[in-house]
Amino acid sequence: MSFKHIVSRDNPIFKYQKKLADSARERRAEGKTLLDGVHLIENYCAAFGDPELIIIPEGKSSLEATQLMQHLEHVSTIMFPTLMFAELTPVSSSTGILAIVKTPQIPLSNTVEFALMLEDIQDPGNLGSMIRTALGAGVQAIYLSKGCTDAWSPKALRGGQGAQFYMPIIEGVDIVSAMQDFAGNTYATTMAGESLYAQDFTKPSAFVIGNEGAGLSNKAIEAASHQISIPMNKNLESLNAAAAAAVCLFERARQVADK
Repeated sequence: MSFKHIVSRDNPIFKYQKKLADSARERRAEGKTLLDGVHLIENYCAAFGDPELIIIPEGKSSLEATQLMQHLEHVSTIMFPTLMFAELTPVSSSTGILAIVKTPQIPLSNTVEFALMLEDIQDPGNLGSMIRTALGAGVQAIYLSKGCTDAWSPKALRGGQGAQFYMPIIEGVDIVSAMQDFAGNTYATTMAGESLYAQDFTKPSAFVIGNEGAGLSNKAIEAASHQISIPMNKNLESLNAAAAAAVCLFERARQVADK
């Protein structure tokens, strides 16, 4: 194992990794991202092979992290003091291992019949959760507007639990154009739409979900072929965006399975 111990925040290697952790622009420019935790790294390795670099903290790592390092002993490794390592990880209870990897590029199918389109989602945990849910429901592609948070940030990756490695994600799109280009029905989730459960989702379907606070823009709503809402208790105004996505996506999955 090629091993390097770095203790200064002025070290250019640490500065570079801090930029990858903090900056979507840096991640896009470098085509790389930072994975936190054994589960994510193992999923990446299974899909794409070895990471470029392993990062560990001084002191004891978890048993799972130690076992993973043994499998990746041929990969260059850097050790940071605990406080410096903590500046790179998005969680307070890290398993004690990070990895730098090339950002995956998952090819888009020639025919997409089930899509999720997201407009201006801001919370990386929400986004990661929606990507994970979309993979579970059988979504074939996710389209993110220019105002969405980065799908490859450490927090979004943590929320997705590896789902990003198996799902085509198209970032920086014009949602209205994406809706117009979709060869099927587009369903805008609103407060005053028709009932979700009154729709026929067995045909090609794209669900369009908006910002956590503001919802969908008027342009996106007007571009949709249908407006839908989720029936719920009258004392509750709306669901969290990730929860709403889950209800919609799995209703479509249920209808297709029952067809």
